[in-house]
Amino acid sequence: MARVLTPRAEDFPRWYQDLIAKAKLADNGPVRGTMVIRPAGYAIWERMQAEMDDRIKAAGAENAYFPLFIPESYLKREAEHVEGFSPELAVVTHGGGKQLAEPVVVRPTSETVIGEFMAKWIDSYRDLPLLLNQWANVVRWELRPRVFLRTSEFLWQEGHTAHATREDARAYARKILHEAYEDLMVNVLGIPVVVGLKTARERFAGATATYTCEGMMGDGKALQLGTSHELGQNFAKAFDISYSSAEGGREHAWTTSWGTSTRMLGGLIMCHGDDNGLRVPPRLAPTQAYVMVVKDGDGVTEAAAKLRDALRDAGVRVTLDDRTDTPFGRRAVDAELRGYPVRVEVGPRDLAAGNAVVVRRTDGSKSPTPVADVVGAVLAALDDDQRALHDQALAFRDSRTVDVATLDEALEAAATGWARVPWSVVGVDGEAKANGQGVTVRCLLRADGSVPDTEDEPDLVAILARAY
Repeated sequence: MARVLTPRAEDFPRWYQDLIAKAKLADNGPVRGTMVIRPAGYAIWERMQAEMDDRIKAAGAENAYFPLFIPESYLKREAEHVEGFSPELAVVTHGGGKQLAEPVVVRPTSETVIGEFMAKWIDSYRDLPLLLNQWANVVRWELRPRVFLRTSEFLWQEGHTAHATREDARAYARKILHEAYEDLMVNVLGIPVVVGLKTARERFAGATATYTCEGMMGDGKALQLGTSHELGQNFAKAFDISYSSAEGGREHAWTTSWGTSTRMLGGLIMCHGDDNGLRVPPRLAPTQAYVMVVKDGDGVTEAAAKLRDALRDAGVRVTLDDRTDTPFGRRAVDAELRGYPVRVEVGPRDLAAGNAVVVRRTDGSKSPTPVADVVGAVLAALDDDQRALHDQALAFRDSRTVDVATLDEALEAAATGWARVPWSVVGVDGEAKANGQGVTVRCLLRADGSVPDTEDEPDLVAILARAY
């Protein structure tokens, strides 16, 4: 396999690109910074999307859709927002062969256009909370693109809500943070995340507070996997999102926004992948069990088909590979690259002994198993390996995270992993110094690991790291 992929320890970025290409997850698009997501990659994204959509709906939000094109004037109405996005905007000045009366922006995010319609739809306190989500593409002109991690166009969900009080808005932003984002990342993607508050320097443009889920990748760097924002009344005042209160007065709403994207695919690759390819957590995997005919004849194909059917009946997402005109070794390498959690290999020799071979992607183990016991063995392997991938990632993160007392020690530790350091010894000036050396404050935590309300709370802990 070393000839298929560059070893991770030798060149992690090259390994990442090799894996995406060899596993047929994505290609670079024809315009710099864009990507083509191939069926193998899109199938994983569809599973992420379905799991996330269930959690968002459980939190009470409803799906809607808003336009790709946004009048430039909308963005200018919230000054901090447009300033934050100006370097990344794609602006359309001509359409239908004519110059447009007003340029339109290809959406980088939809706070402004959704704010316009929230103002139209909300009249009374009875209309609140208004909880919306959309699945869409967005464009942010990326100067240093990398497939899945930073592309000029990417896919995501973006939630936007309006509330009667600041307390309700904050509670909802955190509900999404924990019950949708953290739950999905930990329990489905198998990525242990640190959940915390962004500093003012790292805060979303126009927000009053940004909460984040940060994962450690296989090279010790951090990746921001999802964010949830309190927007205060900034957008409500800019777009007059107001309502008649129960007392008869007119009040501005409090709003939130939150999003996750195809960046989670990049995080999945870099967190769980190894020198043989991708390793997909079983709860996420589009194909959980891959039944392979080693060689045709002696009833092998028929036996493999029966195993596929039995696994499907047991609730396993299963695929049958009976392409005996393609060498078995090549097919096995492809299965490793794509990270199918379990392979069930059915060949004449094993079948003559009443067995099939169960191969687990997580640890590479191969177990001859009586055909009658294969379904039970696969179900047990899927449960065990979901936990194993999470626990391996957590052990790695713990091994690469150090507690330090000074900024200089934190900067040194960030060369190989994460540093935990008192925020009081970093501060705004220390953060600027760290940024100058390619290190960022990923988030702030309370001493007990919980999420603070503001960065001004006493005794906060800062997580410093290099990041994607």
